[in-house]
Amino acid sequence: MENFSLILAIVVVTALAFDFTNGFHDTANAMATTISTGALKPKVAVAMSAVLNLVGAFLSVEVANTISKGLVDETGIRPEVIFAALVGAILWNLLTWLVGLPSSSSHALMGGLIGAAIASAGVGAVHGDALVTKVLIPAIAAPLVAGLAAMFATRLSYRLGKKADGKAAEKGYRAGQIASAGLVSLAHGTNDAQKTMGIITLALVAGGAVAPDSDPPLWVILSAGIAIALGTYLGGWRIIRTMGKGLTDLQPQQGFAAQTSAATVILASSHLGFSLSTTHSVSGAVMGAGLGRKGGVVRWSTATRMFVAWGLTLPAAALVGALAEYVTGFGDWGTAVVAVFLVASSAAIWKISRREVVDHTNVCDSEEPAGVMTTAIAAVTPPPAGTVTEDLATTIPAQAAEPATSTATTV
Repeated sequence: MENFSLILAIVVVTALAFDFTNGFHDTANAMATTISTGALKPKVAVAMSAVLNLVGAFLSVEVANTISKGLVDETGIRPEVIFAALVGAILWNLLTWLVGLPSSSSHALMGGLIGAAIASAGVGAVHGDALVTKVLIPAIAAPLVAGLAAMFATRLSYRLGKKADGKAAEKGYRAGQIASAGLVSLAHGTNDAQKTMGIITLALVAGGAVAPDSDPPLWVILSAGIAIALGTYLGGWRIIRTMGKGLTDLQPQQGFAAQTSAATVILASSHLGFSLSTTHSVSGAVMGAGLGRKGGVVRWSTATRMFVAWGLTLPAAALVGALAEYVTGFGDWGTAVVAVFLVASSAAIWKISRREVVDHTNVCDSEEPAGVMTTAIAAVTPPPAGTVTEDLATTIPAQAAEPATSTATTV
């Protein structure tokens, strides 16, 4: 560690800052549905997720090795390049958090790294085959696979629970949802915390502090796990609101199906070393669960904004990373300018966010009313099996008093 320079220390601190933003940006992936269905109180949910994120960070280093060894040519990378990449990733995380969009922290990091590497050493510094097979293809496949799995799991859950006692079944699904949320948190720590481990290891190799092809040192694993856990406990309440209420309205059966499907996809990708976006997986699963219930709908206006953010993540973070790398190329003063810009921009975004505070007290408030298409679909779709009897019990007495409005209310 005798080669641990000042710039390398700055890179490590910045990487842990990114890991912290990754934590609160992606808390929604594990706990949004659990909070929205009332299975867990908001503060309890984020505390549980934080602990399991920390545990998950120690389970594997396959994804970390993909970042540190597979995506870019580590022999031609300077620590300043890593710093520039992190600037692009952090700013994109903060901007999407501000507007409540669940974009991918993973793709923000990889986009920043790709842009900075190309600005520093040219297109040849990026391993195109690894980018396609371990990043781009999983980015497309993950939400589709998780969405289809969640849709069929939701339909199966309602079919199997058709004859079950309503309250008992709902209680069971809430318990299952808590367990599946814990599994998603564990999977998130296994996948996302490793990305910061990988970027720090890449910086250590670039700075000569560790040998090429090294696995992440223990202190890197521990610090990355703690940073993402702290960020998770802070709670990304804006994105939790979007994921839990903005995309669709979930019942416990749907929440359980969505989280179980997403966790399965994430854990499988971590085992294979795919740098998967947990955001894409969970968002796809939530939408699939929304479509899997009769009468359930997806708010496509919110989903469309989310899809646009997904498409912009890689190029936007790459552009900022490339510009930051260009400025750091002027020497120490250039690096200082980029650092000041990062701090000032982060502070400005935080100040803007205080104009409309979203926290654990109002996170379950609906983000937006259902649109015209959503309302129309819900009006003509029969309610899910198992709810008809309960609806009639409340509708018939109400119809006697308010025949003109009760039917519309129950639909």
